[in-house]
Amino acid sequence: MADNIQNHSQVDADTIAATPPNEKSSETPLQHVEDPEKTAPSTDGEELNTAEKVYSRSGRQLSEWEAIQIAAAGDIETINAELDELEVELQNRPKSNRWYNYELQFKDPRHFTWLLVFFASMGGLLSGVDQSLISGANLAMPSSLHLDTKMTSMVSSGVPLGAVGGALLLGPVNEAVGRRQAIIISCVLYTIGGALEAGAINYGMMVAARVILGLGLGLEGGTVPVYVAESVSRKYRGNLVSLYQFMIALGEVLGYVIAAIFVNVPSGSWRYMLGSSLLFSTIMFVGIIFMPESPRFLMHKGKQVEAWGVWKRIRGVDDDARKEFFVMKHSVEEEANSLNSRKGGKSRFVWMDFFTVPRARRAIIYANIMIFLGQFTGINAIQYYMATLMTQVGFDSKQAVFMSLVGGGALLLGTIPAILYMERFGRRFWAIAMLPGFFIGLVMIGVSYTIPLSNKAGSQGLYITGLIIYEGFFGSYACLTWVLPSEVYPTYLRSYGMETSDVTLFLCSFLVTYFFSAMQSAMTRIGLSLGFYGGIAVLGWVYQVLFMPETKNKTLEEIDIIFSQPTSALVKENLRSSLVTADDFIHLRWRKVFSSEAESEIYQKTQGLGKGGAGGGIYGAEVQHSEGLKTDL
Repeated sequence: MADNIQNHSQVDADTIAATPPNEKSSETPLQHVEDPEKTAPSTDGEELNTAEKVYSRSGRQLSEWEAIQIAAAGDIETINAELDELEVELQNRPKSNRWYNYELQFKDPRHFTWLLVFFASMGGLLSGVDQSLISGANLAMPSSLHLDTKMTSMVSSGVPLGAVGGALLLGPVNEAVGRRQAIIISCVLYTIGGALEAGAINYGMMVAARVILGLGLGLEGGTVPVYVAESVSRKYRGNLVSLYQFMIALGEVLGYVIAAIFVNVPSGSWRYMLGSSLLFSTIMFVGIIFMPESPRFLMHKGKQVEAWGVWKRIRGVDDDARKEFFVMKHSVEEEANSLNSRKGGKSRFVWMDFFTVPRARRAIIYANIMIFLGQFTGINAIQYYMATLMTQVGFDSKQAVFMSLVGGGALLLGTIPAILYMERFGRRFWAIAMLPGFFIGLVMIGVSYTIPLSNKAGSQGLYITGLIIYEGFFGSYACLTWVLPSEVYPTYLRSYGMETSDVTLFLCSFLVTYFFSAMQSAMTRIGLSLGFYGGIAVLGWVYQVLFMPETKNKTLEEIDIIFSQPTSALVKENLRSSLVTADDFIHLRWRKVFSSEAESEIYQKTQGLGKGGAGGGIYGAEVQHSEGLKTDL
């Protein structure tokens, strides 16, 4: 079903290679010199073999689109000639002997990738642990610190509030010191905040501690997905970025376990709960010190040799890795040249491109709507108040802590299918198929509140069932809130784009958390869960059917091309493809519905737009990649 909901955004290497350059870009053809030892093939009615050419670096630089064509044509000779120059420079550079610059090496680069993803994704573990620990701590902490309902709400929402501030720091810090250093700074902030909240003696100290902890979470929450997305292979990017959400869910389960361990401590149980998070932040801090900087960030800063050195360690030197690095190099160079030429080399606010450049504008709107949908369907409010909500359906305080493990466990298990099959089924499947699932869960939760507490078996059974369904389906959907923003922004705007997405995420989290008690009182429990959260889920489903592009199995540079197509073309193709898939589903044509081949690909073939065709989806003549570099509206 996933592949059948995909759209024209599919990238086909054969189509790329077969379409002449003048159909892809308005720029002049590649400058080249013939190799005197080889005879250039005729281009009259014959396929151009790019391996027979040596591209001149004395002429203009290759554009991103031209680099994609060369890679798709398999011109390894040209690619190797360029990368060999970087290799010579790399070997001639002196190596640092400082311990914090130690270059960890593995025979198999995949092992390095997994280690990098593990330590980076521990940021999700910190976030998840805090959500469940504060839920358990809220059972005893308010009476210990003499907090009323509003004070307790402020303490609970202090982390998402502080995370908004951390998110505002994300762009400047990432641009100044890089992804890796930003993650290290976030670990320091988290450790300071965790220590202060464990030792808090009054309301003010607790709020300050929670805000400092939130600063760290906000900074790493937007940095880690980008760090992973910029470092791993496109084949596994969606799966590995999804691990961040898995670690959040795992952290929530661990937090509930920790809360259950300390809940019976007679005095200061909440201090042990909150202080236990320091163990995880320390492990992450030590591990990330030995990880390298993102190669795409190094390239963005003009450090091509360093970027190649890191790329070799984490991605290897096979042909696919070389092709992707080659395209990345020219993509970043094209962005830098465009920025310098548009304003005559003068300084400018690059983030203004989110308003003036169509490609960037589409990305920021799309990414932030997806994050809004993830938060305003109530997930963080339910997580932060899990134990409290359990008491509302008849569980006592101790039972509420233990039963919270059910919701956390369902969220954890729900992330596993997305991690395993994010790239196989694609982003559209996980968005469109999951929203109805957790809407059903919200309906069951809302209905459970109508059952009298005298019938505990009925109210608790229906509530727990609805919670399991809601959390389970949301586990897969939540992966998208980290995967999509990390991959849709152009390289030169990625830090600022993730800053806006991070701010949106934690601001929405703060709003739904801080106003949860008031909204529940004003709307009633069933009105909030079913009417408000459920209503937003329905509207979000319609939006995703119409406006969501497919970015699975694409390099970050190929996604630039996807977001260069007009929105109207995307909506038209999405609507046509969705109607065909719905018709197949209704008429029980299961093989077509669950075919590994996308419906849009079948349609293109029947229309003569498949491999080698002139149409080629978004790669036809109607789309100019240079649109992404225009400043006019």
